[in-house]
Amino acid sequence: MKELITAVRKYRDKMLNDPHRPTYHFAIPDDNGLPGDPNGAFFADGVYHLMYLYRNSSTDAFHWGHISSVDLLHWRSHPDALTACNDEGCFSGGAFLYDDGRAYLSFWKFRSKDPNGDNGGIAIACADPPYEKWERITPIAIEGSERIWGTVDIEIDGKIRHISCADPGNIWKMNGRYYMQTGNKCVLDAYGRDENSETCYKGDWTDLFVSDDLKEWKFVRRFYENTHNGDDWPDETEDDMCPSLLPLYDSEENGKLTDKYLQLFISHNKGCQYYIGTLNGERFIPEQHGRMSRKDNAFFAPEALIDDKNRQIMWAWLLDDPKDCFARYGWSGVYSFPRNVWFENNQLHMAPVSELSALEYNKKIPVIDDNNVVSVNNGEVFRLRARIDVSADNKFGFSVRCSEDGSIHTDIYYDKESKMLVFDATNSGSDGWRIKEEAPIVLEDNILDIDIFVDKSVVEVYANKKQAICRRVYPEVKAEIVRLIGEKSAVTEIEVSDMAPTNLY
Repeated sequence: MKELITAVRKYRDKMLNDPHRPTYHFAIPDDNGLPGDPNGAFFADGVYHLMYLYRNSSTDAFHWGHISSVDLLHWRSHPDALTACNDEGCFSGGAFLYDDGRAYLSFWKFRSKDPNGDNGGIAIACADPPYEKWERITPIAIEGSERIWGTVDIEIDGKIRHISCADPGNIWKMNGRYYMQTGNKCVLDAYGRDENSETCYKGDWTDLFVSDDLKEWKFVRRFYENTHNGDDWPDETEDDMCPSLLPLYDSEENGKLTDKYLQLFISHNKGCQYYIGTLNGERFIPEQHGRMSRKDNAFFAPEALIDDKNRQIMWAWLLDDPKDCFARYGWSGVYSFPRNVWFENNQLHMAPVSELSALEYNKKIPVIDDNNVVSVNNGEVFRLRARIDVSADNKFGFSVRCSEDGSIHTDIYYDKESKMLVFDATNSGSDGWRIKEEAPIVLEDNILDIDIFVDKSVVEVYANKKQAICRRVYPEVKAEIVRLIGEKSAVTEIEVSDMAPTNLY
């Protein structure tokens, strides 16, 4: 026991002294969060539950860790919800809360190691409150193909149709029946990548399954088709995995339900994106498309839930770890802060959940000196909010995590000419993904309301509650200086706060 206690203490101290480990963005508490998708989110009896995918070093298999919180800030660990069971574990999936309080997890199962077992596919587990012990429902919900993992072959009108059988989304109930969509990457890879592939297997889509009892599931139809209504809609190389379909409300909190649904998903090559559309019976009709990761796939694997304040809250895995991070640092896996999304004035709005303000302390109006240096107490962990009139100069914003000699800096600003929110990490340090990412946004009356969160390696920015970018940066030297980009006279309001840590270490 003494050796175990000593080892735990050494691990804790190592994490506390890590210059890149965030303090208030959730970091997987131990082991290898690669892959580290958020999964199985649901809200029950005032408690937020969230699962996280990680590779368990003891079993060398993929598990679902389980955490819960009453405030979206401080999280309690539970026993793993899903573990290895005659297979190598599981990949991603969603959650569903039944009327009686029983919760269900839908997940993509690895093939069984038992030659007489199943061929992988979609499995379901359930648990009653307090959701400490999860039991797998048998038989498996949707058994996969013997030939290609993540697919299932079904005969339709005398022809074999290749159906997706991976990354199930959340289950929903409609007209007394239960529905679940499945991600398409395995089908796309197997049947849609060649130039001469059938058009129906190219690009993004999901397949829809239905059940009357949450045990036996049958294929219904393709859930949606990519209508390519805009230049930036997904192309033929992009898949749809980790799908999440939930209704949208019309305001930030306590809003009214709209007739729109948000389909969050990833393409593995281009990251997190979404459709806004309507449900027409058993078909989803995409009407708008947007991206939350635009230059690469750093913002990845979304997961969402609805709470009792009529909020759709989402998380994403920040994929831009340093190379070999687990071997180098002994940990990996970080999430974006819980992001509230809603549909207002015919567009998606987004903001960090309001609970985040509870972490602020030492709030002040900072001094901006003649060199545009902004006074902050702790340049590695803070929140900065500012209102800027962008009528004059072309670029307005802030450089954060700046070194004293100016060689290292991360620039966040609004480019008036291109109408883009810009996150420039090309000079953020020698490690990580040095990318310049841009997100389109049109300002009203030339007013920029910018909200920046710095949490060691995590930098997250929101603009006018209409756009956001979240990435990670890794300055290899002390980098605590903050500088204004643009004229001081343009800043009409500004405040900066320290942020209390919420991670145990």
